[in-house]
Amino acid sequence: MREVLNIFALTSPLFVLVLIGYLLTRMFGWPKTASDALTRFVFSVAIPAFLFRLMSDFAGMPHVDARLLFVYFGGCLAVYAGARAIARYAFRMDGAAQSVFAMGGIFSNNVLLGVPMAQITLPAASMPAVSLVLVFNSLLLWTLVTVSVEWARHRDLSLAGFGKTARSVVLNPVVAGILAGTAWGYTGLRLPHVADATLALLSASAVPMSLVALGMGLAEYGIRAGLRQSMVISALKLFVFPALVWLLARLAALAPAETLAVVLLAALPTGANVYLMARQFATLEGPIASALVLSTTLASLSTPIALALVAAAAR
Repeated sequence: MREVLNIFALTSPLFVLVLIGYLLTRMFGWPKTASDALTRFVFSVAIPAFLFRLMSDFAGMPHVDARLLFVYFGGCLAVYAGARAIARYAFRMDGAAQSVFAMGGIFSNNVLLGVPMAQITLPAASMPAVSLVLVFNSLLLWTLVTVSVEWARHRDLSLAGFGKTARSVVLNPVVAGILAGTAWGYTGLRLPHVADATLALLSASAVPMSLVALGMGLAEYGIRAGLRQSMVISALKLFVFPALVWLLARLAALAPAETLAVVLLAALPTGANVYLMARQFATLEGPIASALVLSTTLASLSTPIALALVAAAAR
């Protein structure tokens, strides 16, 4: 119980910042242009600066067990398959809608919420594991949903489509920041003082600004559309997925720091990228938007509890 209360104490300010962003838009009328500009700054500048600075000392960080990728993404594939079956037989969805529905159960909000929560709640030894999952997450899951939807609609997969997906992932500012920081770390050189101090200031803004931006973004979505589907998506995302990842981590005998990292990322609410997928493939926009709001609200309770349980089990 004490562990649960400690983690609630650590994480509650994060969700208060999300609430502040939500209220700025809903109650004080901040325009969508303000939300878009703040989100763009956080995603393109603040978070990449934080991750570059973090990974610039990658060579001196603890070793990362590559098995965590099989644990995390093995859990992704298992939940994805089960969610597609639920979408098909319980909700009678077509193949494209099944793909997006299932992605809602595994694609975490691991940039705007995951990075701040990891920085606040996890030991320093967990951060390389978090960064490794972030690098592969967009590439693998965007590829998975693209293949799944295109196959369902056209039964035709093109090499050009794969190339476009891979290029967009590599040029993603978050992934680019991690890769560039890691490359710098392997040179063995220290960042010049001016560069390091500048990155430190930008990094300090990443946590609060990302959470306010998340709250402002959530204010744009409603919760009524497709409520039954969004409830199932939220249950898969917040309970089934992290439980399965934790079980796989135990079976793989991952170290406690890496287990905490993968369970935290799995226990996060549905990411806004899934809404972009729904928009791109013109299916299930309402239920996915509803799932973003519902899962983020529930995660303020469920994610700290999940972390506390995993920390207690590791003792």
